[in-house]
Amino acid sequence: MANVNTRRWTITVTNETDLALRAYLGAQGMRKGDLSRFVEESVRWRMFDQAVQTVKARNESMDTDELQAVIDESCQAVRT
Repeated sequence: MANVNTRRWTITVTNETDLALRAYLGAQGMRKGDLSRFVEESVRWRMFDQAVQTVKARNESMDTDELQAVIDESCQAVRT
């Protein structure tokens, strides 16, 4: 029985991607059930990367010293 906190997805990938991923997982000693964990981790990583790229693009025109001051201020606020 599936965990109540999970969802079943139906996804489509090319045969090349399927074979490459299964070979990779097998070489890592992973089993069939690890495919779901790998996909979830990959999706989370991609979403994080997109968020980072968005922040970078938003701050691209900001002066380096000004940006560092904002970072320092934010870090200090978290520490106190």
